[in-house]
Amino acid sequence: MYRNTLKTVPNLRALLYGTQKVVSQMPQKSFTSLQKSPLRRTVPAASFLPQRTMFIQTQDTPNPDSLKFLPGVSVLEKGQTMDFPTQASALCSPLAKLLFRIEGVRSVFFGPEFVTISKQEEAEWRLIKPEVFAVIMDFFASGLPVVTDAKPTGGTQINEDDDETVQMIKELLDTRIRPTVQEDGGDIIYMGYEDGVVKLKMQGSCSSCPSSIVTLKNGVQNMLQFYIPEVVSVEQVNDLRPVDEIAEKEFEKLESKMQQKEDK
Repeated sequence: MYRNTLKTVPNLRALLYGTQKVVSQMPQKSFTSLQKSPLRRTVPAASFLPQRTMFIQTQDTPNPDSLKFLPGVSVLEKGQTMDFPTQASALCSPLAKLLFRIEGVRSVFFGPEFVTISKQEEAEWRLIKPEVFAVIMDFFASGLPVVTDAKPTGGTQINEDDDETVQMIKELLDTRIRPTVQEDGGDIIYMGYEDGVVKLKMQGSCSSCPSSIVTLKNGVQNMLQFYIPEVVSVEQVNDLRPVDEIAEKEFEKLESKMQQKEDK
């Protein structure tokens, strides 16, 4: 029955972000809000081949420390996302590793057609943006794969053993909530459901956004409760997986040893 009520859904952004967000909102399919980069980089080519250029657009996100880059080509398959919260977690992606080499970059996130860069609070976009443009342009000209030995996050797959409530939660996340959050350079991943509590993990620009908790509680929670009365609350899962924690510690040790050698 809830499928029929999807037609009467209240304004989605009003639920997720409040009325102020809606008033200043541009149409999702419009590129009016995109800032076209004045930077044009010509990829070296043989004299007998036509020159290739790439125009990268940038789009602001609700998080002032995160910026969305749109290269105009596919980054991942449709519906897929991939989060790199630390430099150690980027070992499976040649592009992410290159982006982490830029001073001031704190985390990297891939969407189907965009790359979200989150910077350190003290870093300045005017210094980071030109380097990000250059890395993205050169990488896609190289023909290397964006991801090597890791599987990107796909849609919220409904399993045979999922009960009706879990199926409804996953479908709402996949069809109503995730696309809107991806528009802002992030994603929300389903982590579990128990005793009326939905556990979600926020990624990309959403993971460190100052308004992420408000978005989660007043937006996502309201949306799920609007359709699914069984949902009591929504909780955020923001800790790293154990394997990522181990990899990060090992990376820090290696980085410390390299720094000591340089100091000598």
